[in-house]
Amino acid sequence: MSIQIADRVARLGTETAFAVSAEAAAFAARGNKIYPFHLGDMNIITPANIIEAAHKAMIDGKTGYCSNFGIAPLREALAADINASHTADYTIDNVAIQPGGKPVIGKFILAMMNPGDEVLYPNPGYPIYESMIEFHGGKALAYGYTEGEENYRIDIAGLRRLISPKTKLLIINDLQNPTGAECSDQEYDALRQIVLENDLTVLVDEAYFDIRYEGASRSFASLPDMAERCLILYTFAKKFAMTGWRLGAAVGPTEIVDVIAKLNVNDESCSNHFNQYGAIEALTGDQSGAETILEILKERRDVTVDGLNAIDGVHCFCPHATFYLFPNVTDLMKRRGFDDYDAFRRDALEATGVSFCTRLHFGRALPGETNRYIRFAYSGIDVPDIRDGLAKLKAYWDS
Repeated sequence: MSIQIADRVARLGTETAFAVSAEAAAFAARGNKIYPFHLGDMNIITPANIIEAAHKAMIDGKTGYCSNFGIAPLREALAADINASHTADYTIDNVAIQPGGKPVIGKFILAMMNPGDEVLYPNPGYPIYESMIEFHGGKALAYGYTEGEENYRIDIAGLRRLISPKTKLLIINDLQNPTGAECSDQEYDALRQIVLENDLTVLVDEAYFDIRYEGASRSFASLPDMAERCLILYTFAKKFAMTGWRLGAAVGPTEIVDVIAKLNVNDESCSNHFNQYGAIEALTGDQSGAETILEILKERRDVTVDGLNAIDGVHCFCPHATFYLFPNVTDLMKRRGFDDYDAFRRDALEATGVSFCTRLHFGRALPGETNRYIRFAYSGIDVPDIRDGLAKLKAYWDS
């Protein structure tokens, strides 16, 4: 018998940061110290009140199936929470609970994209956008970023040049992975005009909406005329250190949410039942745990930014949100004699134990791209190890 894998599987990508994680684990298994800046996981435990609420739900028998939309109390609590932060008027009917934020990406594309349709997505960006678009037979159109004075900016002119009559969807990840970029008012205005002029539907990935250290987060879905065109990707993973709980939501027009809930029936039946009671506590209970998480992450950000900028040939912005940094290492790679990203990354790992991702873990390089970038995630490493790891990196790279 010859096993024949479906042709579409060849179009399926992966989250390549996990491959870097495997390399780091193998290096550690040989007795080496690892400084893990590669994966956007968290080494912070979920706040105790959330764990206790989920445990109580298990004891109370919430261990069976529930609605494919999610339990009503959580949907109501999440609608109220988003209404407060977004100045919106969502109801329970606008919310479908998901087994994580990531499933919203694939289900949005399945619900809204026909084979051959074009989808605009950010690059560098979360690699699952590109993977899901191409897996389901769409054409992935990558729009890029430029360096501004204080952070990265969307290349609006380049985005406009990509649009054709076949362009149907736009993916926006404001407070962005991997760059930490945050849209200005001008960028939002331009994106809104593009959406209206081209009759686009939008996935608004807000995974890092609440990982904010200064200022206030804004949602593209809150702009005039956008709520009816936007599906919000919400996740409990980051704000409440619940990455392994696999719990998120799709929030938006009922026409889209109903289809996503129908896909839930086909894919998972429902999201984890008892976890949803923990999520209710996360939204409505004591918020001191979430506040502590932000305090921890902010200190890590400040130490990491300072440490990276102290290295000759590295320039790193200090984003006001997310837990990612995307330093420009063009001069450093040139000085060290590296042209290949993987060779540069592995050299640093072997010499110092510092593990990080590169720009190419977040999408194919765009035409004309000459600058070089790496990504540091500081969500899974404590401050003493940040200082120690970056000191070793500086000593090595400055030598």
